[in-house]
Amino acid sequence: MGVSIICTVLYALLNGASVYLTIPLLETLFNSGTESISIEKKSDNANDSIIIPPELNEQITSFTEDIKNYIFSGDQSEVLLKICLLIFIAFLGKNIFAYFQAFFLAFVEQGVIKDLRDAAYKHLHKLPMSYFKGEKTGNLISRIVNDVYVVQTSVSTVFLNLVREPLTIIVFLGIAFSISWRLTLFSFAVLPFSLFFISWIGLILRKQSTILQEKMADLTTILHETISGVKIVKAFGMENYENKKFINQTNKLRKTVLKMVRIRNAAAPITEFLSVVVGVAIIYYGGHLVLQEGTLKASEFLGFLFAIFSIMPPVKELSSVNNKIQESSAAADRIFEILETEPKIRNIQNAVSIDTFNSKISFMNIFFHYDDSDELILNDINFEVNKGQIIALVGSSGAGKSTLVDLIPRFYDPTGGQILFDGIDSREIKIEDLRKLMGIVTQEIVLFNESVINNIAYGFTDYPEEKIIAAAKAANAHDFILELPHGYETIIGERGTKLSGGQRQRISIARALLKNPPIMIFDEATSALDNESELLVQEAIERLMKERTTFVIAHRLSTIRNANRILVMDQGRIIQDGDHQTLIQEKNGLYKKLYEMQFN
Repeated sequence: MGVSIICTVLYALLNGASVYLTIPLLETLFNSGTESISIEKKSDNANDSIIIPPELNEQITSFTEDIKNYIFSGDQSEVLLKICLLIFIAFLGKNIFAYFQAFFLAFVEQGVIKDLRDAAYKHLHKLPMSYFKGEKTGNLISRIVNDVYVVQTSVSTVFLNLVREPLTIIVFLGIAFSISWRLTLFSFAVLPFSLFFISWIGLILRKQSTILQEKMADLTTILHETISGVKIVKAFGMENYENKKFINQTNKLRKTVLKMVRIRNAAAPITEFLSVVVGVAIIYYGGHLVLQEGTLKASEFLGFLFAIFSIMPPVKELSSVNNKIQESSAAADRIFEILETEPKIRNIQNAVSIDTFNSKISFMNIFFHYDDSDELILNDINFEVNKGQIIALVGSSGAGKSTLVDLIPRFYDPTGGQILFDGIDSREIKIEDLRKLMGIVTQEIVLFNESVINNIAYGFTDYPEEKIIAAAKAANAHDFILELPHGYETIIGERGTKLSGGQRQRISIARALLKNPPIMIFDEATSALDNESELLVQEAIERLMKERTTFVIAHRLSTIRNANRILVMDQGRIIQDGDHQTLIQEKNGLYKKLYEMQFN
């Protein structure tokens, strides 16, 4: 940025010099009939010292006289050659510095945008699960992609123009003041009106830009949902319905964009028209000073006109800068809404670091409800799990089973009570250390559009291949992987769409096996599988549970018969506690009812 500003200053000075040199050029041409050229300059007003301090005025006068003495020394041909050479040097330098200024500003701009996008993405990973439950996926994608792009297109304009144009205006104003301060002040009679108009346009654009980004987010959401659920769309024959919904949204977006274009495009021509009005007035008043009062030379007046009219393009550019700022501010507001969201699940100061799990996990008086509701999802949960035990959670849908296991890796924090790991409150342990102790296999399998080997070794770039293959064999996945077109290097598609449900589940189990955590959580891991796949997955799960502390949620009670302990939940409470044999003998117990319903 510093280098760019230096280049900008030099560009502005050389740009001003290229215009100022027209005065001696015109004087030389206008005095072509005489052998000598007068270099004397009269002050256009005796009160110049009121505008410029005497000491500075003397220095400026001395400097300009030295330049004129150099330029006008010699005959007319020599003077003309010097002026042409100086104009050539000024334009050459001006364009060289304009190039470097734009290049270094682009460097700054891209750095800012990269940092902004990276910060938003990294901050998303810090936010709790509750945040994502309340936000549409398409809306979040739109903020990081579309909104940051709006800021990017604006930043390039803002950085470039907010640095260069004001300096250009200052240089040309200095030239104009040096020629005639009275004429310069007269030139700015229309400026307050222009500034008022520019500000008014900018406020309207900011409001419309916010609406535009919201419409873009809605469009991204529809697109994301349709592509993700394309199988259901086709199955129900809803292509036309989805087409109408999408077209309706694009039509709303088009109307918003056109409204912004109308407003944005009106700013520049109106500003230019106001500039022409003041320009005509300047020509009339300046002509009066030349022809009637004789206080201004014709060459100086033309030089003044060049300077004043050179101010108009940067003023016009600045009018669009304000509009761009307002548009980018609206987009930036949506990005910073993410960045300024404080993560509720975070490390406390001086959090404890752990790397092992030694004895037991204690759930003490656990209560939980979501932020947007007072309804208790978990109500006074109390139990302990010893290391190496298999704990099964059973109950009807909505009983609170998944919520309970989500508290273990701190996807949520309990609203009341404590979860203790070897006597340490989970909220006092570093989140990253706590989650390293756990492996999670869920019904909704999350795989990435990468190779099989990269999905199994997720997050590891240099893991030994033999260990990856061993994990795949233990998960009953090795055989089917070898049958894929490229074996372990086969790309499995987004969310693993090229694999069957059982294959995807076995890949996710292999991933958990490779991590080799002391605590495992299975959340409905086999509920969506056919019988053959379930047997293969169940074998893999049993291998994974060996010598590990395991929490299992299962609707299929056949998968949890061998659990050390079964907790039966209903409406957020534990209503039964025991092993399979004990619970099956309890008359009118919920576990017995559920078991008899499945094995009628």
